[in-house]
Amino acid sequence: MEYTREKLIKNFLNFFVKKNHKKIRNFSLIPENDPTVLFTTAGMHPLIPYLLGQPHSQGKKLCNLQRCIRTKDIIMVGDSEHHTFFEMLGNWSLGDYWKKDAIEYSFEFLTKILKIPKEKLAISIFAGNKNMPKDNEAKKIWENLKIPKERIINITNNWWGPTGKTGPCGPDTEIFYWKSKKLPIPKKFDPNNENWIEIWNNVFMQYEKTKDGKYKEAKQKNIDTGMGVERTITILNGLEDNYLTNIWRPIIKKIEELSKEKYEGNEKINRSMRIIADHIKASVFLIADGIVPSNTEQGYILRRLIRRTIVQGRNLNLKNFSGKIAESVFEIYKDYKHLQKNKKQILDELKEEEKKFNKTLERGLKIAEKMAKNNITISGKNAFLLCQSYGIPIEVIKEIVSKWGSNVDEKEFQKELSKHQELSRTASAGKFKSGLADNSKATIKLHTAAHLLAQALRYTLKKPDLMQKGSNITPERLRFDFNFPRKLTEEEIKKIENLINEKIQEKLPIKKQEMTLKKAKEEKAMGSFESKYNEKVFVYSIGNFSKEICAGPHVKNTSNLGKFKIIKEKSSSAGIRRIKAILE
Repeated sequence: MEYTREKLIKNFLNFFVKKNHKKIRNFSLIPENDPTVLFTTAGMHPLIPYLLGQPHSQGKKLCNLQRCIRTKDIIMVGDSEHHTFFEMLGNWSLGDYWKKDAIEYSFEFLTKILKIPKEKLAISIFAGNKNMPKDNEAKKIWENLKIPKERIINITNNWWGPTGKTGPCGPDTEIFYWKSKKLPIPKKFDPNNENWIEIWNNVFMQYEKTKDGKYKEAKQKNIDTGMGVERTITILNGLEDNYLTNIWRPIIKKIEELSKEKYEGNEKINRSMRIIADHIKASVFLIADGIVPSNTEQGYILRRLIRRTIVQGRNLNLKNFSGKIAESVFEIYKDYKHLQKNKKQILDELKEEEKKFNKTLERGLKIAEKMAKNNITISGKNAFLLCQSYGIPIEVIKEIVSKWGSNVDEKEFQKELSKHQELSRTASAGKFKSGLADNSKATIKLHTAAHLLAQALRYTLKKPDLMQKGSNITPERLRFDFNFPRKLTEEEIKKIENLINEKIQEKLPIKKQEMTLKKAKEEKAMGSFESKYNEKVFVYSIGNFSKEICAGPHVKNTSNLGKFKIIKEKSSSAGIRRIKAILE
């Protein structure tokens, strides 16, 4: 009998609920508590304030299913196991149980609940380095569970964090599974053997990195774990290709139907089908969480995914196909209510972006043909320009120009690409080098100011339903996105600034209360990410001016903030405005 996604999720959550964990919600792909990243890349991102010591309204033992996006895997997608969008099952201890319980829970779930033979498992632990000792504690726990010593190896990079320059960090231990049915399981664990795949990671937030670069024992020691749904479903069904499971099969079948090609035949066709399936699924979930294609940040990643999908569609002679294939995603994930609710908008965005890019692509192809007719070799700079401006991949450029007897200076192209990637990396590092995750005084002040800004916008623009649609807060400035249909006038901006500064000068106290979500609504507390809230929430009141559901942290009084100043107001996307502001 086939092991389904739904069965795995139910078994996992039930197991940890029986171990006295509280089930928490599946959070948005757009992080609220960690603006150092564009997307929620792991289950721990929504929990950052609590991992840093803030009490969670549901207690110290938590578990959930979390949807995630990892952009570093975009270029890896095309093989049998990498994905841009994936689901992560996780359990957490916020200063409660420690290594022994965490390891034993994971081992018990895998071997007793999922019935995975112990003989098919191998373990990696932290090998130690010049700053930190080897994790002998974890090693002894695994040995007591009768894992042979030959199957436990030491790896230096088995270390997590911190997310910024300072904060919680510590060693981790990974569990690997032998996936091959054709080869005998080797006695000794070699992590470089591709038949060993990681299925579970236990992170031990044992230390805290300080500003001077030193490590000290953490006041609150946390457990953070993760198990990928896609890989585990593949294992449980005795498969070696994730795209053959029930999580992917309906999408692959739709691509087969439209392309008249067969999966599991030609590897080039397989790769194109996997990329299309992965990128369409990721795009559907991103649009469902409020992202629209654009040239910046999350919108740029979405645009890149859709464009890469369309280019791969050329390999299968597909046209106007994104919406048709996306229909399959809704069939698989019926439990995501916001997906079903926003179905029309999601499909419309996909179709519109495909239509736009097809026009851009046609213009680029004509320019490529013109270059090829006049040159035996297309310079790397020109090829990169086509790639960057028109979204045409290098392999497509090579294919087009070869028809005219031309070739591409690939060495120069790679140099241009490397320069661009380095600039992008540097810009991203600068932009996302810090944020709410660091809990610095400057960041906490700006976080509090963001609450004042939200309420000042509602008053000034006479729009009581105005909501936060995203934020990014660093120690230097805050960025605040909100729903509003037009550009703000200079007069409105001045009024907003003045109102906020009045409230700062009034020295308003900031009060934190814990209450049920129902009571928070009754008390008219504002909340911009309701789908993420638990049964109990924290409500922060700034005098009688502002009342919002929030994880915190905040200053005690508005007099701590200084002078508020808006430095920029612009459009973020259709119907969304963006304000950048500072505290002087």
